[in-house]
Amino acid sequence: MPQNDENAVKTTARSLDIIEMLRELNGARLTEIADAVGLPNSTVHNHLSTLLERGYVVKQGHQYHVGLRFLDFGEYARRTREAYLPAQDELDQLAAETGQTAFLLTEENGVGVVLYVSRADGAVPVDLRPGNRLPLHTSGVGQAYMAYLSDGKIDEIVDRFGLPERTESTISEPTELHDTLAEVRERGIAVEVGGRLPGVTSIGTAIKDESGTIVAAIGIAGAGGSFDDVDGAIDHVKHTANVIDLRIAHS
Repeated sequence: MPQNDENAVKTTARSLDIIEMLRELNGARLTEIADAVGLPNSTVHNHLSTLLERGYVVKQGHQYHVGLRFLDFGEYARRTREAYLPAQDELDQLAAETGQTAFLLTEENGVGVVLYVSRADGAVPVDLRPGNRLPLHTSGVGQAYMAYLSDGKIDEIVDRFGLPERTESTISEPTELHDTLAEVRERGIAVEVGGRLPGVTSIGTAIKDESGTIVAAIGIAGAGGSFDDVDGAIDHVKHTANVIDLRIAHS
């Protein structure tokens, strides 16, 4: 790689490291950021000055924070996903009908990304928000998406990220994962108990485009004891997916 290109890549990486650290620290002073990323104060100051000028960082008193300009980019990226707009109203209805938290998830670079969340009144919080990045194997909705990837893509994800154990119930062996995904494909539904959070059950199914290609997955999540009728919840999830599939086909 030419020297100038290499320096440009390092500069970009450092700016991203600073932004990510600002988020992790929930705002920080210059010296705190420099210590956290292991760079001189002067270098970090130069990066922050550029980010401030472009609106990606704001300064409040002596502290720097991530700026709201990222919100515009995030919303733009979310709207480019085929299932996002057709799914919103249907997920609101699904949450209301089941009394749970309904959500839409897609995959990006081997990781599940939550695009939309609708929580019913009184539903138990399940730590989901738009933008969450989740290992696909840990939830029913993630498994519903993963089931329709090629075996090669699944193995690539496992090789890159492993199968991190979020709880004692998380799938942790590749053979178990492939067996589970085969069952999901056969049933058209995934039910995961406690794989992402202890005591939380999630039910998911795939969303496909007109060609049958997986574009997203939807489902519900809630405390295991709050599912009085699992079969009924599965029917609600499947019906919602069918409606979203039709809306995508006619959009």
